Amino acid sequence: MSINLTLLIVMGVLYACGIYLILERSLTRVLLGLMLLANATNILILSTGGYAGLAPLFNKETNPDTYNDPLPQALILTSIVISFAVTAFMLGIIYRTWVLARQDEIQDDLEDVRVAKTPSFDAEDDAIVPLETSEFAITPASPADREKPDATETPNTATTQEGGSA
Repeated sequence: MSINLTLLIVMGVLYACGIYLILERSLTRVLLGLMLLANATNILILSTGGYAGLAPLFNKETNPDTYNDPLPQALILTSIVISFAVTAFMLGIIYRTWVLARQDEIQDDLEDVRVAKTPSFDAEDDAIVPLETSEFAITPASPADREKPDATETPNTATTQEGGSA
């Protein structure tokens, strides 16, 4: 199976333009980028189907190698329906933002900026972990003792002192 070079070039240009448009702050450009990506994906699926063959209808006299694969066509049809739904949803969002704010640009949310500037603290990740995490080991009671383990006692000797066998 050979692939049509023109379709690959068109698909690459559509993907590049679509990704460029998605990275913009204008919702209309994001919509156009999504539409270009959907069309590029349709061309990609079309090129995986190979060259056109006979209709995929069963006939006893026809060689099975000459049939066309109907799966890429079904996937393209599904992709068209999904891209139509995403386009309709994005058009609704664009219309609503235009009615409310009379602008198409996405602005920075002040609350998101404030949250991004606050330092992150995770109690589980930032907690002091004892050297021995087994429930059978003797651990010091204070955090200062946890940072400075006793040099004479190793974790294995702590378990043997409690009655365990080595």
